[in-house]
Amino acid sequence: MSEIKEMPLVELSAKDLPAYCPNPSMPRWSNHPRVFLDVTHGEVKCPYCSTRYKLRAGEVVHGH
Repeated sequence: MSEIKEMPLVELSAKDLPAYCPNPSMPRWSNHPRVFLDVTHGEVKCPYCSTRYKLRAGEVVHGH
């Protein structure tokens, strides 16, 4: 039986918004179409690569 690998969690600060994937730290070979993600309501998962994104604890979003 194969083990299911948990995808990485990217914690963002409010200044990193708007959140999008693929993010700048991802290798170029793994790029997929850019998608914007709404992290203001909790953790979200990229629909293409399943990388998880969320705001760091204590971050406050203004004007979004």
